[in-house]
Amino acid sequence: MLLSGNEAIALGAYEAGVGVAAAYPGTPSTEILENLTRYKGVYAEWSPNEKVAVEVALGASFAGVRAMASMKHVGLNNAADPLFTSSYIGVRGGLLIVTTDDPGMYSSQNEQDSRNYAMAAKIPMLEPSDPGEAKEFAKLAFSLSERFDIPFLMRTTTRVSHVKGIVRTGKRAESKVKPGLEKDIVKLVMLPPFTNIRREDLERRSERLKKFAETFKHNRIEWGGKKVGFITSGVSYLYVKEAFPEASVLKLGMVHPLPEKLIKDFARKVDKLYVVEELDPFIELQVKAMGIKCKGKEVIPTQGELSQTIVKNAITGKKTAPAYKPPKMPGRPPVMCPGCAYRGVFYTLKGLDVFVAGDIGCYTLSALKPLSAIDSVVCMGAGISTGHGMDKALGERGRGKVVSVIGDSTFIHSGITGLINIVYNGGTSTVILLDNGVTAMTGRQPTPASGRTAMGELAPTFDFEALGRAIGLKHVYVVDPYDMKTTREVIEREVNREEPSLVIARRPCMLLPEVRGMREPAYFVLAEKCTGCRKCLGLGCPAITWVPSDKDKKKGRAEITEVLCTGCGLCVELCKVEAIVNDEG
Repeated sequence: MLLSGNEAIALGAYEAGVGVAAAYPGTPSTEILENLTRYKGVYAEWSPNEKVAVEVALGASFAGVRAMASMKHVGLNNAADPLFTSSYIGVRGGLLIVTTDDPGMYSSQNEQDSRNYAMAAKIPMLEPSDPGEAKEFAKLAFSLSERFDIPFLMRTTTRVSHVKGIVRTGKRAESKVKPGLEKDIVKLVMLPPFTNIRREDLERRSERLKKFAETFKHNRIEWGGKKVGFITSGVSYLYVKEAFPEASVLKLGMVHPLPEKLIKDFARKVDKLYVVEELDPFIELQVKAMGIKCKGKEVIPTQGELSQTIVKNAITGKKTAPAYKPPKMPGRPPVMCPGCAYRGVFYTLKGLDVFVAGDIGCYTLSALKPLSAIDSVVCMGAGISTGHGMDKALGERGRGKVVSVIGDSTFIHSGITGLINIVYNGGTSTVILLDNGVTAMTGRQPTPASGRTAMGELAPTFDFEALGRAIGLKHVYVVDPYDMKTTREVIEREVNREEPSLVIARRPCMLLPEVRGMREPAYFVLAEKCTGCRKCLGLGCPAITWVPSDKDKKKGRAEITEVLCTGCGLCVELCKVEAIVNDEG
């Protein structure tokens, strides 16, 4: 089959007999769980966050069922707490945790190397180079997990996750572990002195894994010319093979633990040795610690995604042209969709002269021109907590100056505790919750507020208003962000209040099929009425463009592309000369 890396991982897990899968959506990992929902015999869920996803998978493993959790690299930070203890506990049913790194930060707020987690948590890690290996490694990981009584990590990158490749299909396997509940407090209850017992046992398991790494068939040497040799893994292996097809290569399929004897044997037989890897010098530092002379990050970039051209130029010191040079295209900065309800909120905030502590979601795009309405973004849930920190730091000087903004999915993920913290610690922050009913940025996956599960089943709908009141908030309000006048009045009032507030801006995502089918008639601009004030352009709506005058390029008028317009009416509210109308007048 021709599959992407993420599709292949889902197939591999299914063929391995996985029974439970949990994840939180995040590019470039999202499609793994989405594809698992299509296989019969697999329970798949979108968990509120990655920590919960790992704990769900760990619980399934306790019950003797093969389980998997998947997430992007920053999600692994969220899941670190159970991850570090899971290596002590071990498994019953095989457990695989997939993390997808994002070199080049195509869709992420940082560029981190998840291999460091494998070493720190003492968990073995596999790293496939292409979709075919992604499927095989995913399938293999479950049996290895049971064999060595330890969870397995698997790292992919954006390129491996999304590239298409040939994948061989197989039959669904069954674990030899019988599902059921077995009580074993020494193994499952991590309290002293049991932790010391499991720590010693982990060391024994780790030693067994080191010996296994030496004979692991996916750690292999491909001999060529011996003047230059490369140690590499993941997609970097493909770059090396394309750049230096005649060279000798030690390809590592398991990047932790490393096969020390195999590496030393390979190094002795080549004249010059390079380590090629994306991001951190993870393999390189360990190879050098073995007393082996090699070059790595002295020449290979430490940031961004590699390519065959980058690798070749770095090693040879020459500047060769890339194999493919894309044509020049006009600039096209990312923008929020036409009709997005978030747009009205951020246009309102921009006019209030406040510092907006933002969060992770499509609404983060409002930091860009022309809205320029988000002033800080750190990580999931940080908008609320950093807003509270500024509130406490500034006191009366900050009254009416700081607002926290967060999306509904992100709020459920890790914003709830920040809001509780504001109430508990006597904060006065105003939090604006953008509720569009889905995890919009990663493809409109359902959330606990959507009323449906990942498998399409009906579910209770999360009640944000009830939650706000339950944690002690006295001021909870719901506004329609399409009504900018009322939205502004409520936000302006609450930001100056000497008590904390929760303002819920509620409108469903415009990209939901049921919403698209009910959109209002499109608007258009009456050329004879438009004065060219450009006020409507301040919304940053992709449907509104500027048509310069033939006589004077500095002058002109606005124009609305009918096929893009959703009929939200935000621009109508801004136009003071009534130049924007629809067929209904």
